[in-house]
Amino acid sequence: MRVRVLPGLPGVDFKTPPCEGGVLKCRVACRKETSDVAKAKAAKKKAKPRKGNVIIRYLRETRAELRKVHWPTRQEAWNLTRIVLIVTISMALFLGLLDYLFSIALKWIIAGSAIAIGIAVVVMVVGVVTGVILNRQTAQ
Repeated sequence: MRVRVLPGLPGVDFKTPPCEGGVLKCRVACRKETSDVAKAKAAKKKAKPRKGNVIIRYLRETRAELRKVHWPTRQEAWNLTRIVLIVTISMALFLGLLDYLFSIALKWIIAGSAIAIGIAVVVMVVGVVTGVILNRQTAQ
């Protein structure tokens, strides 16, 4: 029984020639070639100089990157802080108001008030229709 090796692709140069022959011959030939490649790689590794301490290199690169950062002035930082605080407080008040209104509406619905149930159904239908219309407009 012989091992058949397909020919290489046109224009592709493989570093190691294909192994031909019986199974045992192929294994021995490939093993010899790979050991030569392994020896060459080991020689290259030994030839490379060490790059020094990894932690020191990391700290130097970090410091260099931090020097590239455009830091805001005191006035810019204060303006951005005010914007964040205003948006946070206004969203908290808005969500708190919505929570309060929905809790009142839910109490009415649980109590079985027909008017509250009717209002809830109308609000849900209007919300769904509005969502569908907005979705169609953004899709176009």
